[in-house]
Amino acid sequence: MAEPVATAYIALGSNLGDRLEMLRFAIRRLVDHPLICVTGGSPVFESPAMTLSGGESQPDYLNAVIRICTPMEPDEVLALLLDIEREAGRVRNGTRWAPRPLDLDVLSFGDQVVRSDALTLPHPRLAERRFVLEPWARIAPDYVVPGPTPARVDALLAQCEDPGKLSLFSESLLD
Repeated sequence: MAEPVATAYIALGSNLGDRLEMLRFAIRRLVDHPLICVTGGSPVFESPAMTLSGGESQPDYLNAVIRICTPMEPDEVLALLLDIEREAGRVRNGTRWAPRPLDLDVLSFGDQVVRSDALTLPHPRLAERRFVLEPWARIAPDYVVPGPTPARVDALLAQCEDPGKLSLFSESLLD
């Protein structure tokens, strides 16, 4: 009997080093995993970094969203993403919104709603982030984000108040 397979959406971001190569590195690692099937990917967008204070300066980010299918559990996918970030040179030291070579976030995992110390699904701030919603809407505009007030990705994008400007950087990571 085959294991159930969930569809999940993963956000990718990088603002240090060869940013596009960092995103491609993450894709390669996911494609090579025996329990992950990458089934879609957005264009890559460039956006200013979000910072804790308006005066802080960081390099711009490249951002994209991919769709995967997997029989893995959400916490197993999160552990894999954290391993990939470490391999790319990311050091988690507790500083929020610091520059990073690679940032991987589980946005949504099937119809699951998860609240744990390690993982919250859907991602708690996805509706506030144009740099997540714009690429996500390019591959799954009609996907309904689960939760107490389910909403389509394209509707969340239309309501997003994030003033951040995005520019198209590359048509696809999955060439």
